[in-house]
Amino acid sequence: MFFQNFLRFFSNLSAIAGDFLSVIVHRIPVLKKYVGNSHQKEVVFSKQKNLPCIAPLLTTVEETPQIISARVQGRFPKWLNGYLLRIGPGKFEFGKDRYNHWFDGMALLHQFKMEKGTVTYRSKFLQSDTYKANSARDRIVISEFGTLALPDPCKSVFERFMSKFELPAMTDNTNVNYVRYKGDYYISTETNFMNKVDIETLEKTEKVDWSKFIAVNGATAHPHYDPDGTAYNMGNSYGPHGMTKNYIIFIEQPLKMNLWKIITSKIRGKAFSDGISWEPQYNTRFHVVDKHTGQLLPGMYYSKPFVTFHQINAFEDQGCVVIDLCCQDDGRSLEVYQLQNLRKAGKGLDQVYNSVARSFPRRFVLPLHVSLNAPERENLSPLSYSSASAVKQADGKIWCSYENLYPEDLEEEGGVEFPQINYGQFSGKKYNFFYGCGFRHLVGDSLIKVDVVNKTLKVWREVGFYPSEPVFVPVPGTSEEDGGVILSVVITPNQNESNFLLVLDAKNFEELGRAEVPVQMPYGFHGSFVTI
Repeated sequence: MFFQNFLRFFSNLSAIAGDFLSVIVHRIPVLKKYVGNSHQKEVVFSKQKNLPCIAPLLTTVEETPQIISARVQGRFPKWLNGYLLRIGPGKFEFGKDRYNHWFDGMALLHQFKMEKGTVTYRSKFLQSDTYKANSARDRIVISEFGTLALPDPCKSVFERFMSKFELPAMTDNTNVNYVRYKGDYYISTETNFMNKVDIETLEKTEKVDWSKFIAVNGATAHPHYDPDGTAYNMGNSYGPHGMTKNYIIFIEQPLKMNLWKIITSKIRGKAFSDGISWEPQYNTRFHVVDKHTGQLLPGMYYSKPFVTFHQINAFEDQGCVVIDLCCQDDGRSLEVYQLQNLRKAGKGLDQVYNSVARSFPRRFVLPLHVSLNAPERENLSPLSYSSASAVKQADGKIWCSYENLYPEDLEEEGGVEFPQINYGQFSGKKYNFFYGCGFRHLVGDSLIKVDVVNKTLKVWREVGFYPSEPVFVPVPGTSEEDGGVILSVVITPNQNESNFLLVLDAKNFEELGRAEVPVQMPYGFHGSFVTI
């Protein structure tokens, strides 16, 4: 029994790493036909100076459990009726104990309700078992990704020593994303736990352990959905994955889980994150699975080592899978998101930001039906509109070189992350647009619309304010890809200014209105819009 519990514990740890990656370096497009000898030159970015301190965006706040009315400027469309649900860390200490990593903070649920042009707001801390246990003892008693829970100071020296050899409880602090299963909403992260919530009251109603229903020890916080509502997710340590009408694409990235370091982390006084390392001597591999049969396709698709935090979209065309990702060439950025780094000011903050790789959108093309007689050293992609290539090597592997999906202007915006599309109508289909956050700071400082066909940008920015992941909401009944609005929660470290919910016209990217709330909010992760 001990050995089984140990194996399950380790498997849970291996799932933690998947969602905690962000931001990057980009390379110039490859030539279409000569990819075997293609030269991909790194871009050298200018150094940022005098970045403003954003520490107030990464500190503990009070919840706002009672509904408050927002002050609307401009207008919110009358048809925009629903909840914008947001999630992220909102409490970073208990008593004298402090969390080390941004991703460790206790989950804070946000709700903006829009109805007939009016907007209200409320927030509540997720009443997870971890939150309750920490609150009851006024200290951190359950370890998180970057923080090791210390032994009970009330125990004897011998008891504290022996506690190092006990298997720690797994956190159920699900602070990454809202996911939907069978019409119900859950708060999820990368472990085997989810928390079901009532989206109207923001109350937790049930804790769910994946492993009791499915033979997995964890699942990603980013499932995909078919038009019929079927949800597809990935168990264990896989994070980002793409999905088309007929295929699921798993991305095997060169991130190493050091078994010995993880096993001994508690004994050594280290957090789980100490057991994760970037191994760029290994290439990245794409695995393509038939969604209907569950069979792995025989193609062996490889590319240069990179890390991807979020997938943009994927679709099928002319016998190929096309997958678009936000990528970084250096997977060591995890340590940057230590709270002590994010809260720095002056030159120290500039140094932290300038050390971070940046995230840029890239396209890969994976030809599905490559025969044994396919020629070597020639591009097997038939797609004339993409410079991405796939070349068969002598050992039978398919070497994939990417196409950059952006103009040089995006370099000035610090790259892009938190990509979103018109998911309901264009997920798994050929598309033109995606939306994301620009990163001229350690958190998003602009909203960006990218035209991946014409490779143009539209940007919204307000100095001193930091927008969250954009959420696209379509106009009812429209078939236009960008016929709708963008919602984003925009916050500021300036205590004399109000945070607000922003609504943009998705087509021209101009502001329609904002709803101000006199409440302090921390910078969060993901969100979802639910129609009412």
